Amino acid sequence: MKITVFCGARHGADPVYQQAAIELGRFFARQEIELVFGGGHVGLMGTIADAVLEAGGRAHGVIPEYLQSRELAHSGLTALEVVPDMHARKARMAELADAFVALPGGIGTLEELFEVWTWGQLGHHAKPVVLYNVNGFYDPLLAFVERMQKEAFLKSDHVAMLKVVDTPEALWSALSDYQAPNDRWS
Repeated sequence: MKITVFCGARHGADPVYQQAAIELGRFFARQEIELVFGGGHVGLMGTIADAVLEAGGRAHGVIPEYLQSRELAHSGLTALEVVPDMHARKARMAELADAFVALPGGIGTLEELFEVWTWGQLGHHAKPVVLYNVNGFYDPLLAFVERMQKEAFLKSDHVAMLKVVDTPEALWSALSDYQAPNDRWS
């Protein structure tokens, strides 16, 4: 199994985010899940990749040329693909993934999350999309998603597509139990 993880290029203010990335990386290695990520050595990206590798797992990075040339690429990965731009990066990460997980992060993390969630809604893929809600980080976003549903901008089936977990074991359950909705687009 390969899981694409979206996460911050920063560690965040609370050490709990970094610790969660370490625990998840170690879990991936134990379960023989290959990490697919943005290829950077900075922030939570570097933290989860290091944890996977230190535990004997596999980490596959995909990084745009302009970020690699700024020396942000992780140098010790199992595989590193250099692509022309961010669009190619996201497409390649999606192609490689059996599932998607969003750890805490900034606007890039949110953009990647919403894109793959939308692709699932449109039937472009039937892969699980999971929020790894460390320390309630995504609670305000989930309240907004609930509001979108309440105001009839989002169907309950599409809300249910987004799984929310806060432990590696809960992630494993969410992935194992996932079934894409039958009614995707409308």
